Amino acid sequence: MSLAKVFEEHPERRYIEFGGKGGLGKTTLSAATAYWLAKKGYKVLVFSVDPQASLSDIFQRDIFGKGAVEIIPGLFAQEIDADKRIKEYQDEIRRKILDMYGLDKVPDEVERYIQAAAAEPAMEESAIFDQVVDIVVKGDYDYYIYDLVPLGHALYYLSMATVYDQWIDKITKLRQEMEEYSKVASIMQRKKEFEEDKILRELQEIRYRINTSSSILTDREKTAFFFVIIPEEMAILDTEKAAKLFAKYKVPISGYVVNRVLPPELESQNIPEYLRYRLEMQKKHLATIKEKFGDQVLAYVPEFERDITGLDMIHRVAEVLFGKID
Repeated sequence: MSLAKVFEEHPERRYIEFGGKGGLGKTTLSAATAYWLAKKGYKVLVFSVDPQASLSDIFQRDIFGKGAVEIIPGLFAQEIDADKRIKEYQDEIRRKILDMYGLDKVPDEVERYIQAAAAEPAMEESAIFDQVVDIVVKGDYDYYIYDLVPLGHALYYLSMATVYDQWIDKITKLRQEMEEYSKVASIMQRKKEFEEDKILRELQEIRYRINTSSSILTDREKTAFFFVIIPEEMAILDTEKAAKLFAKYKVPISGYVVNRVLPPELESQNIPEYLRYRLEMQKKHLATIKEKFGDQVLAYVPEFERDITGLDMIHRVAEVLFGKID
């Protein structure tokens, strides 16, 4: 089985995710896959959900915070500006408070809370996740390529729906418990009841959007998840652990891509002892990868002589992954 064959045999899998530890080449493989699909005539969006995104560097284009930018015909790339999204959150919250309660100005204590909430460490990731929901729900592209955050943070995204479900279920239960008092409520209390219902509907809409996005990430029919791994001991161990955790969230793992493999032909050349030692070490780890993951390994990507930036290098990586590109 090869990477290209997986795509050919499963054309219904239109949501493609590359995951793994930080620094293994997820962004490179995401960009190369998007490039290959665009060359085949599809309309593709590759987007990063990592606050430290590097798609701009790889494509050598300033795309940060500019929405979907067309790189070549059919290939669009997007890096999400979390700060901009958080500001939009704040403005939206203020507007809803003013509309719901008929106020002319957001109370100072509420404004302080809005400002403090925006500084929470998880807010940046939540803002990016929310933007991702917007992107995938619209359905404007044939393929969506997720350049995922490192493994630990990726699990955070996958657990978002569960967290929201539990939170909203608690609010709904409290709302139902209070319903018995509605018959004897005053007019002002009934007005408050209506306002609370509007808030509940807003929370339910959030849950719907989150569940829609999260269900895509775990849909075995529509989604393909590829682990990126390198021939190093810690990377192998971490990937094994992560695969078990991802299985807990029912993420459909479609295979593994081994990146940064030193060319074996170096062995026959006059090379420094350090490099020869690295080659021997990689041979041992490649054997371990073959033993542990077997035919689930779909591609081996060599260590290139220079950084993967610009379309020429992306083209080279794409041909290693998928074969000759016309």
